[in-house]
Amino acid sequence: MVPSRLPTISVIVPVYHGGEGFKQCLNALCRSDMRPAEIIVVADGNVSSDSETASAVGVHIIVLPERGGPARARNEGARAAHGEVLLFVDSDVLAPPGTVGLAAEAFARDPAIAALFGSYDDAPAAPDFLSQYKNLLHHYVHQNGREDAFTFWAGCGAVRRDVFLKLGGFDESYQRPSIEDIELGYRLKRAGYRVLLHKTLQVKHLKHWRLRSLLQSDIFDRALPWADLILRYGAAPDDLNLKYSSRFSVVLAWGVALGLACAPWKAAALAPAAVMAMGLWILNAPLYGFFFRRRGLGFAVGAALLHWLYYLYSSAAFAAALLRRLFRSGLTRAIGVRKAASSLDRP
Repeated sequence: MVPSRLPTISVIVPVYHGGEGFKQCLNALCRSDMRPAEIIVVADGNVSSDSETASAVGVHIIVLPERGGPARARNEGARAAHGEVLLFVDSDVLAPPGTVGLAAEAFARDPAIAALFGSYDDAPAAPDFLSQYKNLLHHYVHQNGREDAFTFWAGCGAVRRDVFLKLGGFDESYQRPSIEDIELGYRLKRAGYRVLLHKTLQVKHLKHWRLRSLLQSDIFDRALPWADLILRYGAAPDDLNLKYSSRFSVVLAWGVALGLACAPWKAAALAPAAVMAMGLWILNAPLYGFFFRRRGLGFAVGAALLHWLYYLYSSAAFAAALLRRLFRSGLTRAIGVRKAASSLDRP
């Protein structure tokens, strides 16, 4: 049953050199079954093509003179918005016509929900292997996460405007597309708010991934800052990318890698490496079975190998973040001790 009174929705789209995907994004939003109160485009830097694209469909445009990152752009859009709920949509996704209505109905049905987010669908637009792998992995992880979420996702995520402003919005120290949405999710949960993973809310991702951009995003924009966030808050919930099965998979992946590295000198190392590889396959069988059902055996095998590589570099990034934090803590303590000793030496 649809609630009789739905909250007003302001859609906010940050963009920087959006291109053809941005045009498709806005056209899809303009075809929404439920008309939003407004669509606000925030051009993150004075890029004339982005402003022209937004002007062509008649939406509200905010142009920031210099690029400051999507966190700042979304915050500027939120401050200008009038809707009761802010729906953030990335400029490289297609939102189905029912997206705005689904978000509005969820908030109206449960007043306890402060924020919600969805996922990419299982039919990514870019046909190449890396893009299919990356987006299907995202879809699977979100679709198998807990509905009572510990995080937030701004690719297609909504939050009550009063709650968003009360918490100060996104952290603008993230000046690249990074984990500013995850960080907001942590603050929402720490403040006692409920965040819903709305599994019916799915959008199509248009991004074309290349190996360099994938590794840069996964390591420098995700793994390293996310590790810092976990260490800062002391919270790593058993959900999404942080499930205990994923943590055990990291141990097995390093076992396989070390076994293969030792094999040229000691062939016997291949036996434990094979056992651990089998354990990795079994532990992640539901995901690899999903890959097989969607794209076939060859894709599933290739995706599994890339997934094992992901376990290696993401865990290495976490270790680097931990060492960096320990070094900074030790350096801070050493400076404090030196200052204290210096003050004692004064007459």
